Amino acid sequence: MGLVSLIFALVLEQWRPLADRRQLFAPVEGYAGFFERQFNAGEIRHGRIAWLLAVLPAAAGSWLLYALLLRASPLLALAFNVAVLYLTMGFRQFSHYFTGIQLALQHDDLPRAQELLAQWRGHPCTDQPREEVVKLAIEEALVASHRRVFAVIFWFVLLPGPSGAVLYRFADYLGRRWGESDAAEMSGFGRFAKQAFDAIEWLPARFTAASFAVVGDFEDAIFCWRAQAAKWPDQALGIVLAAGAGAIGVRLGNPLAREGVVLDRPELGLGEEADAGFLDSTVGLVWRALVLWLLMLLLLGIASAVS
Repeated sequence: MGLVSLIFALVLEQWRPLADRRQLFAPVEGYAGFFERQFNAGEIRHGRIAWLLAVLPAAAGSWLLYALLLRASPLLALAFNVAVLYLTMGFRQFSHYFTGIQLALQHDDLPRAQELLAQWRGHPCTDQPREEVVKLAIEEALVASHRRVFAVIFWFVLLPGPSGAVLYRFADYLGRRWGESDAAEMSGFGRFAKQAFDAIEWLPARFTAASFAVVGDFEDAIFCWRAQAAKWPDQALGIVLAAGAGAIGVRLGNPLAREGVVLDRPELGLGEEADAGFLDSTVGLVWRALVLWLLMLLLLGIASAVS
């Protein structure tokens, strides 16, 4: 049922992508805000309690509802799985930005590409030259494909029902909302949310990187993973980016000027400087990796049925 649910969810999102996920996240923001108001007393133990009460009941509740639906009808359970994946995966949430940037650069419309990249990243990009726009678009696509597709699939398969997908999406959201805000880190409240997400991210990041290596340039991907990933500020994303860059033979990272401030970023990848041709390579890499994951799930399902 897991593979069928994934395929249906992917097809559904390609056919009817959610036009605006901000409406979806409005109740989630209210949910997270409630626990923050109730438990944020400035210590890490308060953040731990708030995280456990916010995340675990949601994940367990999704599993319980799935089990009840499965007992009533497998079709209802399948529909519930598809609905949860449709809401938690968000493949088209990033692909339309990426496609728009591709088209803009093909028509030499750099301002439009910069505008789309700014919407995607959430900060102005008007000072970025063409090469940097391409590089940042590739980086965003690799990260988004991991966090919006592969990591969700990983936890969906690992835990019963849709509880894994719910667990990962809530942990990701709270890790960003509580763990990445300056005020939260200074008070200690958000520290556990960040630590919990880092732990949850550890395995799927490596599975994503390994799949990039298998469907791309294996030797370069593994070399970049081993030699460069640890230098990236977020090591989980460093693994994904380094392996992805090595797999398609492009250089990512390096210092970046943003709004007059130079951000010191290590180099990732090998080979050529980023140009528009690598956008197609990135799309191909992500789709081949997705097909690999689905084939592996199919083989696991066949092996389980035979045994």
